[in-house]
Amino acid sequence: GTTMMTATVISTWQKLAPLTLLYLTINNMQTNTLIILGILSVLIGGLVGLNQTQTRKIMALSSVAHMGWLLIALAMDPSLATLTMSTYLLMTTTIFLCLNTTTAKTLLDLSTASSQSPTLMTTTSITLLSLGGLPPLTGFMPKLLILKELATMKTPVLATTLALVSLPSLYFYTRMVYLATLTTPPNTHCTKYKWRLKTNKKTHMNITATLATMILPLTPLLYTPY
Repeated sequence: GTTMMTATVISTWQKLAPLTLLYLTINNMQTNTLIILGILSVLIGGLVGLNQTQTRKIMALSSVAHMGWLLIALAMDPSLATLTMSTYLLMTTTIFLCLNTTTAKTLLDLSTASSQSPTLMTTTSITLLSLGGLPPLTGFMPKLLILKELATMKTPVLATTLALVSLPSLYFYTRMVYLATLTTPPNTHCTKYKWRLKTNKKTHMNITATLATMILPLTPLLYTPY
């Protein structure tokens, strides 16, 4: 497999070119088609990710699911798609920085890393929950706005379907959080251990982690419906 930094580039930077092409061709696409493709992308990314144990594969399938949300946002409002893409890039970059620091390539590695650097793994866990779209974290912002736009378009069935098909993704994020913070291998149940704090500080990671989890209150400043 690839290194974490290579996976970071593939999951973030290389998404910009396809997004630009979608922006240029959006007027020639049918809104309903994009929404259906987006829902299928969210569903497939979530279901396939349930059986994965490698963190890079999980993040790749997470990317598939988030691209579904992006397609739906693009079908309704390009500015909303830009906001969705920006938050995705921010959260994904933070997760990969954390995984690269802990060298966690599998879910078992996450469990081991939690006993060595609980502070970092707690940050990773909160960012994972943000990536899953749990309130009141940053990742909830684009999903809330997308569901709100679908409701405004008087398509509550699509909004409800989209919310339901995103549950498998939320499950494997929650599984990663559980393994990263509450267990110590070979045990699979909750384990108590002493916190061992590392003295070195990752300033860039502190900044990205803060932005990836705490900018939900700024939603009115970041997006205004047209």
